[in-house]
Amino acid sequence: MKHISVLVKPASALCNIRCRYCFYADVSSHREVRSFGKMTPEIASQMIENIFLDLADGDELTLAFQGGEPTLAGLDYFRFIVSLVQKQKKRVRVHYALQTNGILINKQWCEFLKENQFLVGLSIDGHPLYHDLNRVDTKGRGTFHKVLETKKMFDAFQIEYNVLCVLTNPLAKEAKKVYRFLQEQAIEYVQFIPCLDELEAVKKSSYALTPQRFASFYGQLFKLWWAELQSGHYRSVKLFDDLMNLFVNSQITACGILGNCQIQYVIEADGSVYPCDFYVLDEYRIGYIQEAGLKELFEQEISTSFLCEKRETGPFCQACPFQKACNGGCKRMKDAVYVTKEQNFCGYQQVLKQVIPQTKEIMRLVRSAQR
Repeated sequence: MKHISVLVKPASALCNIRCRYCFYADVSSHREVRSFGKMTPEIASQMIENIFLDLADGDELTLAFQGGEPTLAGLDYFRFIVSLVQKQKKRVRVHYALQTNGILINKQWCEFLKENQFLVGLSIDGHPLYHDLNRVDTKGRGTFHKVLETKKMFDAFQIEYNVLCVLTNPLAKEAKKVYRFLQEQAIEYVQFIPCLDELEAVKKSSYALTPQRFASFYGQLFKLWWAELQSGHYRSVKLFDDLMNLFVNSQITACGILGNCQIQYVIEADGSVYPCDFYVLDEYRIGYIQEAGLKELFEQEISTSFLCEKRETGPFCQACPFQKACNGGCKRMKDAVYVTKEQNFCGYQQVLKQVIPQTKEIMRLVRSAQR
């Protein structure tokens, strides 16, 4: 039995808001075609057929939809995808996930998401002020109020959701405010996504996270999270969960956490397939899902060279006590999370030093809080 996850971009780079730090706007700007528009029914049909080509009875499949803004593909597109899956003859357990900015969500969307048990990632940047500074609509207006209304709808419909928060360098100074917001809004699952610089940035932007701010943010956050856990309440923070899974359960639940790239199946709206969401670029295009199954596509030389690319680590990494459990980390996040260019500080190392000594006690308290 195998479990594969496929990330689909049904509306390509199209989006109805203009986040000031958007990494996919930067990625798509480096392609010959910036946006492939909306996925056609023909490509969607061929995509589902060829994804199932390499699956067998008893397997599991996660179909995750991202963008741009995937809801721009329309509710009928998602209904069509579900109907295509239901027509497949193989007995495969299918899970659905959707990452959204929440702007287009209404009652009809909620009914559909609930009925089909979608896990939703809702983007909220951890504090009203910072959200409205960076996540603005096409007229430059903040979107916090609308997104919070969407969160309330998810609560009312009992839709399973996580909050996705882009951790910019300025926001990383506000760990206490962010954690208070999570508590006030009863947000039980949160993932902080490091804000990255542009692919070919000459000068670091004011949004891009630094290893120092990464360490400072998680250092403060851990104290607040740890105190709450000791009081009997467990709030899921993705990085802490990943570290517990790695160091206690020997499970890898985050790509790049051990320094080597894992296979990701990323499908753009035109059916083109890529090995990583950070590298949906022309030079990394493996092929087209309408022409072959995923297994055949990922046997291509481009995929092999991407996965086997040698990682260069400097003297700071080589002397690190956690070197074997990190190996330099995710190559795309290296400037935001890991070792500084001066080779004198690593944000991730600082977090490990704080969290790892508490792992056994953390797991004991988590299990107790979940009973």
